[in-house]
Amino acid sequence: MPFRVPTVTDIIRAGAVLGLDLTNAEAHEYLGSMERLIESYKIVDGLSDERPVTPSNRTYFEWPEVGQNLHNAWYVKTNISGANYGKLLGKNVVLKDNICLSGIPMMNGSRLFEGLVPQIDATVVTRLLEQGATITGKATCESFCYSGGSHTSDTGPVLNPWSSKRSAGGSSSGCAALLASQEVDMALGCDQAGSIRIPAAFCGIYGLKPTFGLVPYTGILTSEMSLDHVGPMTATVEDNATLLEVISGPDGLDPRQTINVSQSYTDFLKLPVNGMRIGILREGFGLNNSEKEVDHLVCAAANKFAELGAIVKEISVPMHKISTAIRAPIAVEGGVNTILHNDGSPRHGKDLYIIELLAAGRAWRGSADKLPESLKYIALFGQHVMDTHGTEFYAKAQNITRRLTSAYDQVFKSVDLLLLPTVPMRATLIPPLDASPAVMIQRSHEMMANTAAFTITGHPALSMPCALSEGLPVGMMLVGRHYEEGKIYTAANAFEQNTEWQKVN
Repeated sequence: MPFRVPTVTDIIRAGAVLGLDLTNAEAHEYLGSMERLIESYKIVDGLSDERPVTPSNRTYFEWPEVGQNLHNAWYVKTNISGANYGKLLGKNVVLKDNICLSGIPMMNGSRLFEGLVPQIDATVVTRLLEQGATITGKATCESFCYSGGSHTSDTGPVLNPWSSKRSAGGSSSGCAALLASQEVDMALGCDQAGSIRIPAAFCGIYGLKPTFGLVPYTGILTSEMSLDHVGPMTATVEDNATLLEVISGPDGLDPRQTINVSQSYTDFLKLPVNGMRIGILREGFGLNNSEKEVDHLVCAAANKFAELGAIVKEISVPMHKISTAIRAPIAVEGGVNTILHNDGSPRHGKDLYIIELLAAGRAWRGSADKLPESLKYIALFGQHVMDTHGTEFYAKAQNITRRLTSAYDQVFKSVDLLLLPTVPMRATLIPPLDASPAVMIQRSHEMMANTAAFTITGHPALSMPCALSEGLPVGMMLVGRHYEEGKIYTAANAFEQNTEWQKVN
């Protein structure tokens, strides 16, 4: 939209929002003082934007037919081929639908974004194509990515391939369902509270939330910059490690990235687990909503590591019990500010800003009733807190996060990995469409007690299937030191190669 020069009426209206009671004369005087600012905005308006070059002729896509979308996991299908060589040659990859794919429609789970067609590829997309991947489409995600259940997308609930009445987990719901149903080889999901790991646990696949900043988030819709992670979702450990090799490392655009770290993660698959020290995190078990069977099967999986030669012992991090409380102000106030007040952009310095996403991010104004219940209640509470206390709770929680991070780091002096249930339960039932807001909210956020902690501390965490119980997968989470994804892969690969988890129980 071309820059619109303000009028006296506009200045009076802006003053009212700021609490200034301006007269016409005062507004006119202020407007006269704005000539240089107005001229500057006109100059910027006339300049071309500065952004990475992406394909401009990419227009082919198709909407999935009902009979071809059994789990409601596809948002849109594509057939975008990458290079004719590389680590991902022959691999079909699907993207969570908050990741920009130039020329292809994007919905972010909400009708408020319909009509959005990004004109840029996310950095991770460029890296996939450079290594020979074929991008076969965008996977359904939860509305505004604000649910750990798979029932909030405006295109309807995503169904778990293990049981169509059960949640596929969220918010990377479609990615996990497509992998579990063997419709794709690999997927990229995003995680701010467990949105890679929760669906991985519910659907019986491998989902890694990498170390914060390891993989560039450039070109991906966000809710709170300090929680943003994008990572690999796969059917095998080897595929997961390969995919992380391709997408990790700095891109020079993402301010979340401060260290130049990337490794040959597949090399760690060859290492033995013998002698590795694994700590069973006491506080990850016996939660208020834990299923005893889940706790039992994860402990049995820990014993398998001992059989393979690892040194397994119980350890304690008391602060883990309050980690979700520490995260709450960061997610609530950060989310309200970013999604609602800043049009979906964190506005933190030297990021890559995508103008068409900002324009789409304003669509909720005047249509707030179309926001999902899982976001509405957070928006209401967050607005109250900020109106009453400003941002002091957000700031305090960010400060306390350093103490929480240190608490985990302290136990990593005596163990190499932490082990705990990814989520305290197996896949939950999908609520009916006419369920009350309270039920919709409960089903969105009841499973995050173990996953949310590591989004604020930034430690890498992998959800992997460890057992099958009454026809549903059970997820186990391995957590490592910052930038030590390799050790996680060593342990996960050893377990995968020596356990037939689908035959357990």
